[in-house]
Amino acid sequence: QVQLVESGGGSVQAGGSLRLSCTANGNMYSYYLMGWFRRAPGKGREGVASIKSDGRRSYADSVKGRFAISKDNHRNTLYLQMNILQPEDTAIYYCAAAPVARGNWDGLDFRAYDTWGQGTQVTVSS
Repeated sequence: QVQLVESGGGSVQAGGSLRLSCTANGNMYSYYLMGWFRRAPGKGREGVASIKSDGRRSYADSVKGRFAISKDNHRNTLYLQMNILQPEDTAIYYCAAAPVARGNWDGLDFRAYDTWGQGTQVTVSS
C-alpha cells in the first residue's frame, strides 16, 4: 500500500518562501499522477499543482508564477516550492498520488487521486 508523508510546513511572513516535501514508500517513477492540495480554514479542498509521469504540470491560477511542483524519482520525493507567499496561502497542504490512472479527472481534481498524506500546516502572516 502506498503511503505518503509530507514535511516542510511552518510559519513564514508574507513574501517569504517554503518548500514542501512528500516522500512515498513506493517507486514514484511509475506513478501516473501526483499532486498537492490545500484546505484553508472554512474552505473546501483546493487543487494547487499536479505533475504527470510524462512531466506535464498544471497549476491553480492562484499560484501560477509563485509555486513550482517537481519530483525526484531517485529519492521517491515530491516537492512544492512556494515563493512570494501570501496570507491567503495559509492552509493545510496535502500530498496526493494516483499510481494508476483513475477515470478522466483533471490533475487538480481530488477525484483523480486515491492516496493521500496526512497534511502539513503552512501559515503565512502579514
